[in-house]
Amino acid sequence: MTQAWLALGGNVGDSRAILDRAVTMLCDGEAVQLTARSADYSTPPWGVEDQAPFVNLCIAVETALSPQDLLARAHEVERALGRDRAKEQRWGPRTADIDIIAYGDLTLDDGTLTLPHPRLFERAFVLVPLAEIAPELKIGVRVKDAAAKFDAAGVEKLPPR
Repeated sequence: MTQAWLALGGNVGDSRAILDRAVTMLCDGEAVQLTARSADYSTPPWGVEDQAPFVNLCIAVETALSPQDLLARAHEVERALGRDRAKEQRWGPRTADIDIIAYGDLTLDDGTLTLPHPRLFERAFVLVPLAEIAPELKIGVRVKDAAAKFDAAGVEKLPPR
């Protein structure tokens, strides 16, 4: 089993309920076991700013899946929740987006998957929830140190439901 960290987000429909479902669908307790989940955060849109705010969270998992198989599973969950990557605008509205942030200490760039995630340190909506569940995680630098230096304006922890 390998530890991996994933970021989830969405801004179409009841995003908190959709992301709850995404975590449940992704983490079957066998090939993918949930070990930690951050709170939900309301975050401003990134990339395309003329859209609704997002709900974002991060999870830590233990997985027997390869990175490519974990990515395929994440894409299957996205599709099951109504995402159609072929018809959407890049960084535009979506029901669910699931990104692998890191997979153990693996460095990879195979054309379909880059690990660690290449834009991790540009995104407060990933760093803030990731620092909540894995502050000591080192991806070049400690996640909590990267998050502390980042402008997290607009990233708001949502109350539990």
